This record gives sequence, structure tokens and C-alpha cells, in this order.
Amino acid sequence: MATQPMERNGDDTAHPRPREVSVSVDGVEQHVPAGTYVVSDFKRLVGVDPNKELDEVIHGEFKPLDDNVKITIEKHEKFVSHVRTGRSS
Repeated sequence: MATQPMERNGDDTAHPRPREVSVSVDGVEQHVPAGTYVVSDFKRLVGVDPNKELDEVIHGEFKPLDDNVKITIEKHEKFVSHVRTGRSS
């Protein structure tokens, strides 16, 4: 059975390192720690301009992501960024 690599903190205690997974952002594969992110933080992590919108591609459908919601990154998620579209009132 495989174990998580351990990382030492300044206080010399060992903590498991987060598991890295691959995601695709605008057709480019990137490796990020698995976990839950606020979308705006995830955009920063993967290098998406904060002024752009981010959609998750699920079964070929584009699902818009609000910058303030949380998403869980587990494995092989796909995202595309694009200029913000105007919304009618």
C-alpha cells in the first residue's frame, strides 16, 4: 500500500503532502494539489486572468463558474476561460 509523501514543517512535525492531480485549462495540462478552492483562487493558481470567466467542461457542456463559489478538484477536470459576457438585467 502506497503512503503519502511527508513534508516537514518548521516545528519538525510531519504532515502528508496534498496529492497532485492533472487538470486541463484552455487545452494546457497542469498539475495542482487536489482539494477545494474558491474559483478566484483556482484561477490565480492556474494562471487565468482574473478579468476572464472560467467554465468547467462537463460531458461536453460548459458550466459557468462564479468567482466566489467553491469547486473541488479531484482528477482530470477540464476548464476554459473566456472574456466576460454582458448580462441582461
